[in-house]
Amino acid sequence: MGPADRTTPDETCSRTTALREQAVNGTSEGPAPLTTTPTARCRHTVTDRGEPERAEPKHTDRAEPEHTDHGEDERTDRADHAGPERADYRGAFAHAPLPMAVVDAEGLVVDANDAFAALLGVVPDELTGRVAADLVDLASDARTWGSYREVLRGRQAGLRCTRRLKHPDGHSLWARITVSPMPESAGRGGRTVLLAAADISARRELQARLRHVQMHDPVTRLPNRNLFFERLAAALEAGAYEDSSTGRVGLCYLDLDGFKAVNDTLGHRIGDRLLAAVAERLTLCADRAGYGRAAPPLVARLGGDEFALLVEESTGTEELADLAEATLKALQEPFDLSGQRLSVSASIGVVERRASGTTTTGLMQAADTTLYWAKTDGKARWTLFDPERNAHRMTRQTLASSLRQAVDRDEFVLDYQPLVGLDDEDVRGVEALVRWQHPRFGLLTPNRFIGLAEEDGSIVQLGRWVLRTACVQARRWQLAHPEREPLFVSVNVAVRQVWDSDLVADVAEILAETGLPAGLLQLELTESAVMGSAGRPLQALQALSDMGVRIAIDDFGTGYSNLAYLSRLPVSVLKLDGSFVRGFQYEEGEAHGNPADEVIVEAMVRLAHRLGLTVTAECVETAAQASRLRRIGCDTGQGWLYSRPVAADRISVLLGEVNPVP
Repeated sequence: MGPADRTTPDETCSRTTALREQAVNGTSEGPAPLTTTPTARCRHTVTDRGEPERAEPKHTDRAEPEHTDHGEDERTDRADHAGPERADYRGAFAHAPLPMAVVDAEGLVVDANDAFAALLGVVPDELTGRVAADLVDLASDARTWGSYREVLRGRQAGLRCTRRLKHPDGHSLWARITVSPMPESAGRGGRTVLLAAADISARRELQARLRHVQMHDPVTRLPNRNLFFERLAAALEAGAYEDSSTGRVGLCYLDLDGFKAVNDTLGHRIGDRLLAAVAERLTLCADRAGYGRAAPPLVARLGGDEFALLVEESTGTEELADLAEATLKALQEPFDLSGQRLSVSASIGVVERRASGTTTTGLMQAADTTLYWAKTDGKARWTLFDPERNAHRMTRQTLASSLRQAVDRDEFVLDYQPLVGLDDEDVRGVEALVRWQHPRFGLLTPNRFIGLAEEDGSIVQLGRWVLRTACVQARRWQLAHPEREPLFVSVNVAVRQVWDSDLVADVAEILAETGLPAGLLQLELTESAVMGSAGRPLQALQALSDMGVRIAIDDFGTGYSNLAYLSRLPVSVLKLDGSFVRGFQYEEGEAHGNPADEVIVEAMVRLAHRLGLTVTAECVETAAQASRLRRIGCDTGQGWLYSRPVAADRISVLLGEVNPVP
C-alpha cells in the first residue's frame, strides 16, 4: 500500500460517523465522500441519561478525494490540532480525580490539578512555582531525596514512596507518591516530570486495624508473641548500635502457678477472665515502673499462662529485681471474678544483660531456664539468671545427650578401690567405680553422670558394660594369683536396672562368659532402692542370692532404715555410710566429737552380726578410725587409709605386695 492508499485517523472516524448516519436514515447507498477539516475530531460525549454518544464531526464545503497524498497536509494538520489537543489534555489533567502536578527540572511546580490542591488543602493557583519536594515531604530522608533528584535530572526512570502529609485543617493523611518523567516536547520548554499523589489513608487505617488484630491477644488485649519478639529484636538492635541508650535490656518471664487447675475445675471461661485480670495488674505494675522513663515496660502474653515484661534500656539487675518483686506482690491479692474469689501466685525468671552480642533466642533460652529454676526452687518467687548455674545445666544437657554413644565409643573406664579386712588388713575384695573419660570435660566421676543415666534409661546399657568389665578383671586376678584367696568384686546396681532389664539373666550370662564364680560377685544397691522392695525387684534379688551372688546394701543408715526388712531380704552385707565413720576422727584420749555416732555404729554392727550379715565401713581415712571400727567389730573397711580408687594394674601390684594367705 502506497502513501496515497493510507487513511488518516480523522478520515476513519468521519467515515464511521457517516456510516452510522446512513444506518439511522435507512439509506443503502455507499459511503458518501468525506470532506473533513484538520480539526474534525471524533469525541465521546455523555447524554443526560449518562450514555456515551459520538459527537458529530464538523464538515467543510470543500470535498476531497478519499485517497490522496497527505504528506504535507498531515504536518499542517498536526500543527492545527496542537491547540485543541492540548486543551483537551489540560481539561483531563485539571479535572482528573488523581492528584497530579507537573514539575520542571528545577523541582518547581509548573501546573497542578484541582485534586492535588484539594489533597494539600490549598488553591490550585497557589501551587505554581512552589517547591514540589516541600509539598509532599520528599526531602525528609536522604535516600528518597537523592532518588527524586536523579529523576529530575533524567538519570532514573521513576520514584515511588509513601509519605505522611499534614493537612491545613489539622488532620494527617497518607499518600502514595509517584514521580515519573514526561515525554519532552518543544512546547514545554524543557524536561518535566509528573508527580502523582494518591490518598491511601483508608487503606493504611485498615492495615493498622488488621495489624492490631494480628499482633494482640484477644483474651487479654495485650501484645501477643509476634509483637513481643518484634519489639525484642528492635530493642536488641537499638541497644547494640545507639550511643544514646544504656545498651542493656531486661526481661521478666512469668508463669502462673497452678493455672491449669483453675481451667480444669472452674472452666476455660473463668480461666480467661483470670488471665484478663492478671493482664490488668501486670499493666499497672509496668506503668508504675515506667514512671519517669521514656516508655513503660512492654507487657505481653506469650501463650497459655505465660507473660513477659520487656524493659528496654534497662539500668541493671536491681531495676528488674524491683519490677519482679512488685509483680509478685500485685498478684498475691485475691481476684474477685463475679463472686469467684481466686488466689494465684507466679514464678518469674529474670534476665538482664547487655544488648550487644545478645540474640532473641539466647535471651529467651536464658529466661526460660531461669523460670524453670524459680519453679523447681519452690514457686511463688523470682530467680535471677546465674551464668555459673546455667553452665552446669548446659553441661548436664551435653552429657545426657552423649551418654549412649559414649558406651559404644568406649569412653568409660573402671577404677577399683580395695575392701580390706580390719582384723588382718588383707585385701578381701574391690569395688568397681566407673569413670567417664569425656573428650571435652575430661575424667568425670559417677556423681556427674549416673543420675543422668538413670533418668534417660542409659544406665541399663552402662550397667551391663560395668558388670561385664568388672567380672572379666576379677577373673584375671583370680587366674594371676592362684596362691591366694580370690578377690570378690563389688558392682553398684541402680534400681532401674532391676526394673528395665532382666538383671538375673544378664548376671548369669556374664558369669558364664567370664568363668567367674558367683560367690566372687557382689552387687550393691542403695538402701532407698532395697527397702520396701516387692514384686519383681524382690524376686530378682532372691534369684541372684540363690545363684550365690552377694547382695549388699550401700549407704546403710541414711535411708528408710527399716530394720524389719533386713530379716526378709536376701542381703549378706551392710555398708555403713561414711557420715557415721567421720564422727570417729578424734585421736585417742581426746573428747568425742559426737559420742552418739560410735554408739549407733556399734549397735548396727551387733544387729547385723546377729542377723548373719557382715559389715563394711566406708570412708575410713585414719588409723584411729580403723582402730575403733576394729574394736566395735566391723568386718571390712574401705577408704583412703588403704587406697584411693586406682586402675586395675595398680591393684595387681598391690596384690603382689601383700602377704598371701597360707
